[in-house]
Parts: sequence; structure tokens; C-alpha cells
Amino acid sequence: MKKSLFIGIFAVVSMGMSAQSLTPEVLSRIQAKQTPTAADKVIHNALAAGDVSALATNHANQGEMDTYFNYSVQSKGLGTTDQKGSGRCWLFTGLNVLRAQMIREYKLPTGMEFSEVYLFFYDQLEKANLFLQAIIDTRSKGMDDKTMEWLFQHPLSDGGTFTGVADLIEKYGVVPASVMPETYASNNTSRFTSLVKRKLREDGIRLRKAGKGADLQGMKEEMLAEIYHMLALGFGEPVKEFKWAPKDKEGKFVSEPKTYTPQEFYAQFLGNDLQNDYIMLMNDPTRDYWKTYEIEYDRHTYDGHNWRYLNLPLDDIKEMAITSIMDSTMLYFSCDVGKELDRTRGLLDLNNFDYGSIFGTTFGMDKAERIATFDSGSSHAMTLMAVRLENNKPVMWKVENSWGASSGYQGHMIMTDEWFNEYMFRLVVNKKYASQKVLDAYKKKPVMLPCWDPMFAAEE
Repeated sequence: MKKSLFIGIFAVVSMGMSAQSLTPEVLSRIQAKQTPTAADKVIHNALAAGDVSALATNHANQGEMDTYFNYSVQSKGLGTTDQKGSGRCWLFTGLNVLRAQMIREYKLPTGMEFSEVYLFFYDQLEKANLFLQAIIDTRSKGMDDKTMEWLFQHPLSDGGTFTGVADLIEKYGVVPASVMPETYASNNTSRFTSLVKRKLREDGIRLRKAGKGADLQGMKEEMLAEIYHMLALGFGEPVKEFKWAPKDKEGKFVSEPKTYTPQEFYAQFLGNDLQNDYIMLMNDPTRDYWKTYEIEYDRHTYDGHNWRYLNLPLDDIKEMAITSIMDSTMLYFSCDVGKELDRTRGLLDLNNFDYGSIFGTTFGMDKAERIATFDSGSSHAMTLMAVRLENNKPVMWKVENSWGASSGYQGHMIMTDEWFNEYMFRLVVNKKYASQKVLDAYKKKPVMLPCWDPMFAAEE
């Protein structure tokens, strides 16, 4: 190669590197664009001393909070459950929907609560089995395969969906909280779950390395026995049968206690067909509406159901939500709760904070763009219970939360309809509140989505 040609190519490459790299020259030009003002100094001092949300709080939106709702399911102060330091909002929400039903139908005092730790024990054991069996089923794949990577990244979690609630209750029933109370490990899942995940990853590697002819199912059963032992130490042994009878407000039995299995208890006092009477709806503007979608490996039990939903425009979802609330029926609801949340007041409002003015910029992505870039996704489940209509249009919504009675607005959260539009994602509705068009669309063969899809990266 001629020297002049080589120098020319090197110069072009060098110019390209300069344009792409943060060179001293580029850095100097960026720094030259900075024109600090007195206001910038004040903002810097404020940010150096405190949280940006406190500085960005919109004072004009701090007046007395509007708490009027003309349609509300009577909850009798149900917003008292507390998931504490765990990610079990999906389980609390599903059980709170059923709890409200049982309290209403049997006129029970508000102290009635189902045991979340009972179902959570089996949730973790079932997820462990799902992971280990998935490793066996995919042993031919390389460790760099996308599915394999996802499995080892997510061998188990304390998050979930209504589909998991349905599968677990169908298989294991429910028990009152008084029969199997919470433990420190169930209320604070991070450290405990991390150890179970570590053990599962180790087991997954052992299954992959097992030689030809190895008894993989036998190995898996021994591994699950160890996981069961860990769960029993952390959560307690699951209840197999118990005595129970309803009590009045004074705590006196209103009938003689009877012995139940968890399955018998559910059948007698609730009996909802959670698999067939409900449909999960989603608002995901990145995909076609009026189509059903299913997420691979997104289930709680190996023999259960993958998460499946019908993607609908917001107005169609709201119509069913309003109909359900007006008929005194709560709904499983999930959203991106961390966005624009005034946690102290329990208000979800797009006008709570003004971050743009703090930094002299804008944050202008729409819902579809936030989903596609992993900026937003469903992160928390709550129980939708109230709506305010003006001129037959929703303007405010209220949900029962599971962060304790002192959190937010008396254990609840209130959201504006504008916030609902931007950060609501999922709703589970009884089929009797759905139109025939919705039911027909839900029956269509779903599109299978991979487990690492952006919409499900922030699973609640």
C-alpha cells in the first residue's frame, strides 16, 4: 500500500473516532455550552442537600386532596394488609379481591384476612420446579442462548400476576391468616430469596453437566427436597388442615368451628372459577389492539398457565372497570406505581412534580416509547375499587393498596384519569362485565412473546 494512501485512510479513521469519542476537544465544546446562572447555583445547593423529588414538588398541586367518588365498592376499611419488604403485591391484591367478596357475602368483620405466606410457600416451590424442569427441557441449548440466559437470570422471584394467583389457589386452596401467620423471611424476601436463587442456579448447572443416561428427574426431586426444606425453615410448614369458624365484631364465634383442608375452605366460602371466569386485559400501545398475547415461561407452576392477556385501547378497559365497580366488584389492577407518586398523600398525578424545570429540559416520551425503552412497565398490583364520573367520563380512580393502613391515603391511593392513561397496564375483569366482542377476541390464538420482552421486564 502506498504511504500516501495509508495516511489518508488513517486520517479518515481518526476523524471518525474523534466524532464518535468523547475527546478533549468534544468535551471542551460541551463545557463551553454551559452557562451557569445564579438559579443553577441555588438548584445545585438544593440537590446537594436533599432529594430531587422534594425540590421538584409542584406546590400548586399540594392543596387539599380531592377524595370524592360517586361509585365505590364498600371496603369497610380493607386497606390494612401490608406486604412489607416483599414483592408479593400480586398475591396480596388477588387475595384482597377475594377477601372483600367473602367479607361482603358472609358479613364478616374487617379483620378477616387470608394467609399470603401459605400460598407464597407453594409459589416459590412451584417456581423452583418450573426453573429446574426448564433447564432439563433446554439442556441442548448453549449457555449464551437468550432463553438460557433469561432462565439463569430469573430462576425465581417473589413477583407475579393474577394467573399465578388462579393457578395456585386452584391447586392449593387458601387458609385464614390466623392459621399460618407471616414470618420475617416472608415479609422481607430479598435476602432469603437470593439464597434460594443461588441454590437453584447451582442445581441448574448440575443438571446441565449431568452425563448421558443420568436420572434427571430423580436429581430434580432431590433438589426440590432441599428447596422445600429451606422454605419450611423460612416460612413454616404449609398447613394441611385446620379448624375455623367466623367471628362477630366482638371476636365471638358465630358457629361451631369445623375442620377444613385449604381446598375445602376455598370451595365452601368462595369457589370462584378463577381459571375460566376472568380475563386479563392490557393496554400496550407498542402492539396491535384486539389481539391476545402469551408470555413464554411466565407462569407460576409447570403444569399451570402462561400469562395471557388481551390488548385493548384504554376506553374499552375503562368501560369494563366502571361497570364492575358500579356492580360492587373490586378488580385486580397493576401499574407503574413509582411514576409521579406523592407517596405521603397517596396521590398519583402527572402534576405532582416538575422535573423538567429543575434541569431546564423536557421529559417527553409517550407511553409506547417508555415501554419500548424499558423506562416504564407494570411494577405494582393493587385493588381497583372506586371511580368518579363527570358527564359519564372518569376523572379520578381509587385503589386499595397493600402497604399498610398508614400509607398513602388511609391505606389507599388516588389517581387522576390522566395518570391512569399513562401508567395503567393491566386489569383483571370478570367475564360477565365484558362485551361479546371482547370475549370473542380473548378466545383467539395468542401471539407468543419471549420471556425477556420489554413489557414484562418490570414484572410486579
